[in-house]
Amino acid sequence: MAGIPAHIKAIAELSPVEDLLLAVLREGLPGIRVKSLIDQHETFPLVLIRRDPSFGAWDGDTRFTDSARVVINCFAADPNGDEDAAILSEAVRVVLRDAWLKHHVVPGRGHITRVDMNSSPRRASDWATATGPVQYADLPTGVWRYESVYDIRIRKPRTRPFPLST
Repeated sequence: MAGIPAHIKAIAELSPVEDLLLAVLREGLPGIRVKSLIDQHETFPLVLIRRDPSFGAWDGDTRFTDSARVVINCFAADPNGDEDAAILSEAVRVVLRDAWLKHHVVPGRGHITRVDMNSSPRRASDWATATGPVQYADLPTGVWRYESVYDIRIRKPRTRPFPLST
């Protein structure tokens, strides 16, 4: 199967926001699964990142910034799943804040230029209460989910993430 040609990749200026956040949170939360899709038979604890389709802005900024609303779900299982999911949500907030304030650059992905919490972490018992894209119809018994929403701005890498020519 052929991939996207290098000359097409060279046109892209920004990496997907999810890819940058996956790298930042995986580095900042060692030992925790951080993903953008749920496996059929998932294990917990888990941090799930999804870009919310209801918000995004590119305003022609010559610095090539991107704005996105990102929904982050944190899952943890009993015996202390409720408390653990709440603590994991707070850890996510701290990792994102620190990556922003310390200008942490992810090679080939860029860096976060602003993080604003749009909706603080809250317990959500089922997907009917979700604000962003979801996959589970119902949570497995004994698994707790905390959902938070962030508005994030990212800047492209200093060099293009893809080669300009083959």
